[in-house]
Amino acid sequence: MASADIAAAPVHSGKARVNKHKADWRGWKFMWPFAVVFVFVFIVPIVYAVYISFFKKQMIGGTKFVGFENYSRLLGDGQFWSSVGRVALFTCVQVPIMLCLSALMALALDSMKLHGTRFFRISTFLPYAVPAVVSTLIWGFVYGAKYGLVGSLNDFLGTDIDVLAPSVLLASIGNIVTWEFTGYNMLIFYSSLSTIPHSLYEAASIDGASEWQIVKSIKLPELRGSLAITVIFSIIGSFQLFNEPSILQNMVPGNAITTYYTPNMYAYNLSFSGNQSNYAAALAIVMAVITMAIAYIVQLNSLKEQMK
Repeated sequence: MASADIAAAPVHSGKARVNKHKADWRGWKFMWPFAVVFVFVFIVPIVYAVYISFFKKQMIGGTKFVGFENYSRLLGDGQFWSSVGRVALFTCVQVPIMLCLSALMALALDSMKLHGTRFFRISTFLPYAVPAVVSTLIWGFVYGAKYGLVGSLNDFLGTDIDVLAPSVLLASIGNIVTWEFTGYNMLIFYSSLSTIPHSLYEAASIDGASEWQIVKSIKLPELRGSLAITVIFSIIGSFQLFNEPSILQNMVPGNAITTYYTPNMYAYNLSFSGNQSNYAAALAIVMAVITMAIAYIVQLNSLKEQMK
């Protein structure tokens, strides 16, 4: 009888009852420190920049609400569009060269045929660890036509090469940026290649595939996802170009690097030298929109390629 009562008794599972109608806020206990910092460091400055972009400081009358006047003025600002065109040209030339070098380095590391891989990996990444200001100062002295390495080569060869001339200045800045970020992008590509199972390489070798066929059919398709990431990061970084031309401004003879050489330099000089922080805020908002639009287009094209 006792055994029958025990058999008839309800069996309780070890799972705790969960109230589906009650919101679970436990995750926010871990998220709130980041959320607070994110709001005050990222969201609030953007909202404030949008807010002040609708105002204008006047000599008489103080700050005045002008609506979209700053934006309409920006559309007709030749200096602004000149700086945008300059960084667009810089992006179209420098980014492909840098990413091609990064991909080649990553493929060389992944081939397992490169001697001193650890030294090569560290040495190529080391320029990224150097602050951009220090890197620009180093290259500025290297570029010096009088006392730098270029000047010494001119004295030795009897030439008159000036890599800081206005006609090649943008290429010289591109060389600095390429030196700084090639190793960083190389590590992204190398990490992507490291996820490929070695059994694929063995199967391809058994089938008689050459080294180039393995690279073309296995490795390069694997780089599509990381390529989209590096392209987006590089475009954003190029449109934010500031440190290199700003540091070189005092090292370049004449007025080769103007106050509006890049959009960021233009916004900085408008705000801190020209006392036009409202107009500079409108410029920053427009550049953010342009950059996000280009990055979104690149991301969409990458998704389409991956879905094929």
